[in-house]
Amino acid sequence: METEIILMLLVLGVTVLLFITEAIRVDVVALLVLVMLFWFGLVTPVEAFSGFASNAVIAVISIMILGRGIERTGIMGRLSRSIVGVAGTDEKRLLATFSAVVGGLSAFMQNIGSVALFLPALMRISKRTKIPPSRLVMPMGFSAILGGTLTMIGSSALIIQNDLLAASGLEPFGFFAVTPVGLILLVSGILYFLLLGDYVLPGGRPEGRRPGSQEDLVETWQLPTGMHHYHIPPDSSLNGKEREEVRLKAEYALHLLAITDKRDVFYAPWRHTPLRAGQSITLLGKTEDAARFASDFSLVRRPDQARLSAEVGGENAGFAEVLVRPHAPLAGKSLREITFRKTYGVEPILLSSRDAEMRMDFFDVPLSAGDIIVVFGPWNNIRALAGDPSFVLSTPVDEPAVQKEKAPIALLCFIGGIALTLTGIPIAMGLLTGALAMILTGVLGIDEAYRSIDWKTVFLLAGLIPLGIAMINTGTASLIAASLLSLIGGAHPVLLFIGIGALTTIFTLFMSNMGAVVILVPIVLLVGAETGIDPRGLALLVGISASNSFILPTHQVNAFLMSPGGYHNRDYLKAGGILTILYLIIVSGWIYLVFV
Repeated sequence: METEIILMLLVLGVTVLLFITEAIRVDVVALLVLVMLFWFGLVTPVEAFSGFASNAVIAVISIMILGRGIERTGIMGRLSRSIVGVAGTDEKRLLATFSAVVGGLSAFMQNIGSVALFLPALMRISKRTKIPPSRLVMPMGFSAILGGTLTMIGSSALIIQNDLLAASGLEPFGFFAVTPVGLILLVSGILYFLLLGDYVLPGGRPEGRRPGSQEDLVETWQLPTGMHHYHIPPDSSLNGKEREEVRLKAEYALHLLAITDKRDVFYAPWRHTPLRAGQSITLLGKTEDAARFASDFSLVRRPDQARLSAEVGGENAGFAEVLVRPHAPLAGKSLREITFRKTYGVEPILLSSRDAEMRMDFFDVPLSAGDIIVVFGPWNNIRALAGDPSFVLSTPVDEPAVQKEKAPIALLCFIGGIALTLTGIPIAMGLLTGALAMILTGVLGIDEAYRSIDWKTVFLLAGLIPLGIAMINTGTASLIAASLLSLIGGAHPVLLFIGIGALTTIFTLFMSNMGAVVILVPIVLLVGAETGIDPRGLALLVGISASNSFILPTHQVNAFLMSPGGYHNRDYLKAGGILTILYLIIVSGWIYLVFV
């Protein structure tokens, strides 16, 4: 055996060992692999750094920028509310909904694009429903990969495989040739997580609460978190009353957070605001208190509680803690005197003054320096409150979203970038064009675009790409393929199919799926000619099996989702191991039924 192949196998063994043991972070492992390949003389300097300019890496960077753009314009907020309206807040329903939609889209667009489109919405819903991202992100990513097997353009491996068949004088497959097995794979993947998700998915590692975060405020001040939404019918005695007449706090211990009139939401209505039939009101407090209030005033409970809670709260509004500054111009005046709700558009929940914590009748209490007011309201109003010289905001508030009028431009840039990839233009160039368009049209600033890039993912992909190049250049890939196929060449067709599928899977983990197809399709065509098995079926087996990439975060989708999901290598091994075997069995069985 040649020295280069021995060195290549050594590097491959070290890579697998480090991935499994997680002794070093995955991006550092990737850079270590890159350096080892160079110093062993297995790649040239240009090949060693080729990953940083590769199609996959530039595509992932562009997708991150595009995803940040549509997130900043509020598109994902509206999308997440729609999904919650359909799927509710149940973990399994959300998992099935995201997986089915993303898997279906991946049949017609790059799977990294479909994942990037829905990841921001999924992360918002995860935060709102308190479901750990690790329970939802991986199923969505795996479904995107599985969805790429629904059509012959869903995966670049299938496209290359068809080109290789045509170059060999064989008839390429039609657009929907893989749809039957693709549907079985996607449905099986979704059912797999629905049935076994509790056992194979990590439970999530909750992060420590930031001081002033919503979780911290709720726990520190023991704030009520239950929102209740009621419709005011024409025969309600609430119709025509002003807010102050109702005595919500004094008699029901409830806060009126907002009034929804058709599509408009009015936060912290003033005490003289009239309540009218046809409106919906959002109350904050205990369920039994809200039910008693609704019964007394003949209100109708809205059936779409989850959707309305997402619209009134969620990313739009929340709790905040403000302090009265020393020598504040408003010191000595009460909240009623300064018309606090009307002036600032936020609802006071409690007042902490001179070591006394007041939750009910505090509107006539004079404010003093150092007093703390906990309020609920839209983030824009809270930012405006923070700009008042009388107050200091102690709650971290995220950056304001870009104006909503930018949303159509952001969506056009995203869809345009994806559409360009369907015209034959390299995916990286199409997506980079869309990302640059977002920057030039003002959806994102260039500094924010840079901040949106997860460099851990970039270095992971860029460092491993030379590994595939070295396997091809040294002849290691061809040697392994030929050796293994010669061992199983005389086996039963089903065992032969499983062997070819497993070999393709292994190759796909350490090189691009296109590289695996380019190496293996010519070999399996020869195997088909020798064994009498339809060579087109064997080629298709390789093309489909090149998407069986679940047990390591080396696929660009898995790498892209590793940080958002908070995953480790062992999480992919645990969840992806069973799915990999299931995938092999389904594909091998289908090929046997159709081509033998």
